[in-house]
Amino acid sequence: MSTSSPPNSPQENVKPADYKDVFAARQSYTQHTDPCEQAAKASLSCMDRNNYDRDSCLDFFQAYRDCKKAWLEQRRQDRRAGRPTPI
Repeated sequence: MSTSSPPNSPQENVKPADYKDVFAARQSYTQHTDPCEQAAKASLSCMDRNNYDRDSCLDFFQAYRDCKKAWLEQRRQDRRAGRPTPI
């Protein structure tokens, strides 16, 4: 798990970390290993800063959804191309 602080801009989290690197960095990986972990932390941090006013953090939530979508598409492309995946 990374200890860096979440970015201030939601757009900094749209591109997921390379999931192969994320899984390789773990002692053991599970189905819960998430290359979009920073985007998730940033959205929760936004909620904390804005007294849990969801409307104030919609950009962060969208960045997380975009990150997850990109990650899943990356995995699909790897499977279709026959490249090995960690899980």
